[in-house]
Amino acid sequence: MLDFLREEEINENLIDEIEQFRKYYNVKPDLRYRIPNPKYNYYGKDIWEEAITVLLCGENLLLVGPKATGKNVLAENLAAAFQRPIWNISFHVNTDSSSLIGTDTFKNGEVVLRHGPIYECAIYGGFGVLDEINMAKNESIALLHATLDFRRIIDIPGYEKIPLDDATRFIATMNYGYAGTRELNEALASRFMVIQMPSISFANLKKLLRREFPNMKEEYIEQFAGLFKDIQKKSESSEISTKPLDLRGLISSIHLMDKGLDAFKALQMGITNKSFDSFEQQLVEDVIRLRIPEKLKRGEIFTD
Repeated sequence: MLDFLREEEINENLIDEIEQFRKYYNVKPDLRYRIPNPKYNYYGKDIWEEAITVLLCGENLLLVGPKATGKNVLAENLAAAFQRPIWNISFHVNTDSSSLIGTDTFKNGEVVLRHGPIYECAIYGGFGVLDEINMAKNESIALLHATLDFRRIIDIPGYEKIPLDDATRFIATMNYGYAGTRELNEALASRFMVIQMPSISFANLKKLLRREFPNMKEEYIEQFAGLFKDIQKKSESSEISTKPLDLRGLISSIHLMDKGLDAFKALQMGITNKSFDSFEQQLVEDVIRLRIPEKLKRGEIFTD
C-alpha cells in the first residue's frame, strides 16, 4: 500500500509518519487477519493527504459524499496503509447500544459483557468504520460521544470505565441521498473532521480500470470510463436516478465480459437492471449504445 501511495505522489513526509505509526503501534498476532488487503485502491492525491493527516493527528474522520465516490474503499485503504485491524459497523434504524458496545451474557455462571465491535475496536487499537452513520437514530449513538471526543473512553453503567487504545481511530461514512437517512446530530458531527468526497475523475477512473484489467485495450478503457461518466451526468441532472450509477456494477460487468459474455448483456446485469423502472432502463440502454456496440465480443475488448 505504501508503494501505491508513492506511485500516487503522496507527500513523502506523510508516508514516513505512517511507517513510524506502524512501528510504534503493534498488532496482536491473533488480530492480524483483520488488517484488510484491499481489492481496489482509492485514487485521489488531495483526499489521501487530507485523510492521512487527520488520522495522524489522532482525529476521527467523516467521509461525506454521494454514491460511487469511494467512501468505503478509502476507509479500507486507510486501514491497510496504517496496518490496523478493522471493524466494520453498518448503521440502521434499529442500531442500539448493545449492538455497538455489547450486551450482558452468561459465562461460567456469571453475568459478563459480551463485547460489541466498538468495544473491541477501542481496546485493540483498531480502525472502526461506521458505515452510513446517519442511518441510526441519534439517541442510539449518543453513547459514542465520550468515545469520539477528547475523553476517549467507553463508560458503561455497571462496568469499569474503558480507555481507548492510543491507536484507535473511527472513520464514519454518510450519504444524504439514501432512503432512511437523517440529519446528523450536531454534537456527533463536531467529533469528526469532515471530508466532502468528490466524484472520481475521468483520469483516475481510467487508472482504476487499467489496474483491474491490465489486458484491456486502451480504447475500451476510454469507452467504459466515458460510459460511467455519461451515466453520472444523467444522474446529476436528475434525468435518471442514482441506481444505475454503480461503479462496482461496471467493474463486475467487465469481469463477466472477460469470461466471454457479450458486453451488452453484462452491462444489463451490472448497470441497467439496477433500476426497476422500464422507462429508466431504456434511457440507460440508450446511453450504453452510444459507447458500446451491442454485439461486442471479448476478443475485441481484451488483448489475450
